[in-house]
Amino acid sequence: MKGSRDAALKLRLKEMIIEECEKEDEIIPAAVPDNVMLFSKASGLDLDSLDALSIIMGLQQQFGIRLSDSKAFRRHVTTINELADFIQPE
Repeated sequence: MKGSRDAALKLRLKEMIIEECEKEDEIIPAAVPDNVMLFSKASGLDLDSLDALSIIMGLQQQFGIRLSDSKAFRRHVTTINELADFIQPE
């Protein structure tokens, strides 16, 4: 199943992002939209470049995915749906 159609994967990604970026007191996973740019004000996450590194570390620990460049990550994986598809393409 393609990642963007996997509700459980998307929820897990939202929980991981919120935990890795220490936003637990600020936002709940269900409040993060699937199609909104993660690094935009609209996401409600208020993420920055340090958060991108934290997310990269979380992806490596929880999913075994290696991403070496936070700028490339922010260019190519912009929404929860795109991140889910990156992890689970088919």
